[in-house]
Amino acid sequence: MATFHCSEMKKSLVILIITLFAFSANVFAQSRSGLKINEVMVINENNAIDDFGQRHAWIELFNSTHAPLEISSVYITDDKNNPIKYPVPLGDVNTRIPKRQHVIFWADGCPSRGTFHLNFTLKPGQENWIGVYDADGITLIDEVTIPATLCADQSYARSIDGKGEWEIRNDVGDKYITPSSNNVIRDVNNKIETFAKQDPHGFSMALMAMGVVFSALLVLCLSFLLISKIGSAVARRNKRESQGVTAEEVKGNLADSGEEIAAIVMALHEHLDAHDQESTILTINKVRRSYSPWSSKIYGMRRLPK
Repeated sequence: MATFHCSEMKKSLVILIITLFAFSANVFAQSRSGLKINEVMVINENNAIDDFGQRHAWIELFNSTHAPLEISSVYITDDKNNPIKYPVPLGDVNTRIPKRQHVIFWADGCPSRGTFHLNFTLKPGQENWIGVYDADGITLIDEVTIPATLCADQSYARSIDGKGEWEIRNDVGDKYITPSSNNVIRDVNNKIETFAKQDPHGFSMALMAMGVVFSALLVLCLSFLLISKIGSAVARRNKRESQGVTAEEVKGNLADSGEEIAAIVMALHEHLDAHDQESTILTINKVRRSYSPWSSKIYGMRRLPK
């Protein structure tokens, strides 16, 4: 019966693992919908520089999910009739975008320069359509049309990363141009400022900290108590199985009494002939021959002939 239950548990565990893997694969396959075009610059005269020290038009993609996103094998294009114009190559570790992070693609028409250099350029003074397609070349993940009125060193960006309305940015006021960075730059933390206003002297923070510490200690004590209870129950069960007695007989008689321990100690004392009194007589004998390292042959400059 035990073997049967064990085999059934193993089968259930295997089925659960396969289900989890299938679910993870499905989530991974659908997570590319979180890839967003976040900011675009068409005329780059005094803005970001690529890894070759040159300025070109750039397209920023944003991972709007809360998990790493692998974008290899997706397609980036500026032609609706050619959705697979630039396939993002496989094998580049940098195509794995961390959660809520950005990556820049340079529209310089030089794909031989690396993974993040596209095989097309953007056209100044004209509308530029940009689309991102999934690996099947059919599913459109995201798209945007850049207006022809975009001037030099201006970008077309979302008001909030991954969502919000598109707007023209020119680094004036709060309209920051932010390649590889958040579109909304926050100088302060509103939650911290609100908490500081409500608790200017820090008493609430101190009480919260002490509450967390004492709660952790309480949970730790309860855990130790539960472990000791479980250990006692296991010991009683083992003693019951080894001695063949009932639970009522074992209960209250788990530990040996003081009389039994004293009897065991006295028996060991008699058997080993142990004693507590030690001899206080010391015997000191002088060495017959004194040793001096100055006369030792091992420290001589050469061996003496035999």
